[in-house]
Amino acid sequence: MEAKHICFKYNSIFLNLFLLASTSIDMGQLYPPLPVLPLVCAFSQFPAALDWVEQRARQYWGPVALASPRFEFAETNYYEATMGGGIRKCFWVFEQLADPGKLAEWKLFSNQWEEELAREPSLAGLEPTVARPVNIDPGYITTAKLVLASTKDHAHRIYLERGIFAEITLMYRHRTWESHEWTFPDYRRADYQEFFSAARTYLKTTLGRYPDPRRE
Repeated sequence: MEAKHICFKYNSIFLNLFLLASTSIDMGQLYPPLPVLPLVCAFSQFPAALDWVEQRARQYWGPVALASPRFEFAETNYYEATMGGGIRKCFWVFEQLADPGKLAEWKLFSNQWEEELAREPSLAGLEPTVARPVNIDPGYITTAKLVLASTKDHAHRIYLERGIFAEITLMYRHRTWESHEWTFPDYRRADYQEFFSAARTYLKTTLGRYPDPRRE
């Protein structure tokens, strides 16, 4: 009985050592994330409000790498009660890549800018004719996806911090942008996605200037 007990004891030890070694081998390595291309979306009926947002964004993120046309935004009338009609939407991406972990901070800053212009529309040379002169949505682009920040939770959104959530609005696969069931209707548009593709190309070119922590 004693020999059987000793044999069982050593077999258990060897099994635990094997499992520990296997766990060590299978554990993923931790790396800092690759930098991403900051993206800012803004929409308003007032060209001057969009100009004002671009100025604030340049002060925060630095020089603009690419700016989209000011697209007509007619896919929904959800915003008309607070923003009026004739809304235009545009996008900017910036020369300097950034840490994706800052996304919540970006959304908090952009919310402050919205509130600032709502309180003092004269900052953009506007009269106080609507409750919300501009809507600002920051996010980022990687080679695989487009991510937006939101203050609203939903089944497809992940909590970041300080009341801010993130969603993958689009993914890039098979050389094209693919939407999800939750993707906003306008983000499915070919003209938007043409701009996102140009931004992704800029990102791929720019990433070569940054060290890849996975290869160090």
